[in-house]
Amino acid sequence: MNKNVLQRNNVKVLGSGKQPLLFAHGFGCDQNMWRFITPAFSDNFQIVLFDYVGSGKSDVSAYDPERYSDLSGYVQDINDVIDALALENIILVGHSVSGMIGMLAAIQRPDKFQRLIMVGPSPRYINESPDYIGGFERKDIEGLFDLMDKNYLGWANFLAPAIMQNPDRPELGIELSESFCSTDPVIARQFAQATFFSDNRQDLAKVLVPSLIMQCSADIIAPLAVGEYLHQNLAQSTLRILNATGHCPHLSHPDETIDVIQWYLNTALVH
Repeated sequence: MNKNVLQRNNVKVLGSGKQPLLFAHGFGCDQNMWRFITPAFSDNFQIVLFDYVGSGKSDVSAYDPERYSDLSGYVQDINDVIDALALENIILVGHSVSGMIGMLAAIQRPDKFQRLIMVGPSPRYINESPDYIGGFERKDIEGLFDLMDKNYLGWANFLAPAIMQNPDRPELGIELSESFCSTDPVIARQFAQATFFSDNRQDLAKVLVPSLIMQCSADIIAPLAVGEYLHQNLAQSTLRILNATGHCPHLSHPDETIDVIQWYLNTALVH
């Protein structure tokens, strides 16, 4: 089983430290997106990288539409990796939807996690009038899915630069678009639906693990109101607003991302 999970999820273990830093990528991405971040931590931590089934270089034949119809299937991927490597005292770094996926794993198994670091997380992407601003109206999300169904390549080329939000560096949008396009469109569609229709606001009160919320100063996927909502509703949470713009600061602004993570780990006295 362990060997199967390690192959299935394309698990890579690096670094010379003992405490695991488990990096979980976001929708349409893979573990390669962390390449600018991990070297800064490899001396002091055990770096664990993986791809969700259906993403990156995972075993796509293991994809089960029923299992991955909502976020619980991705939570199970994290739990499977934890068990395959017998990880303890984990610091999970989750990008975007993986902030919530990691949070759900920590709710299930609080004894396994020491800290959660969430990069651009959102508990709910759709606005819920009058009290919650998620950033999107339902019709906007449905319109994106419609474009995804009709013209997947066009959807990727339209959405990626908007997500990156660094127009002076078009290579970033191109990389994200290529990452989207390397994913099977059917799998991407289902992951997108599981992501953008999810609602984890009721789960926030169940979190026992301290967390860092890293919020970009301008992000169409997770606007500032979302970071503030999370901070208000997550006990033992720390909110840091980055100067970085866009939704992928680990790619666009890796130095600032590293600095904030290191600051948090040092002030949290986890060494």
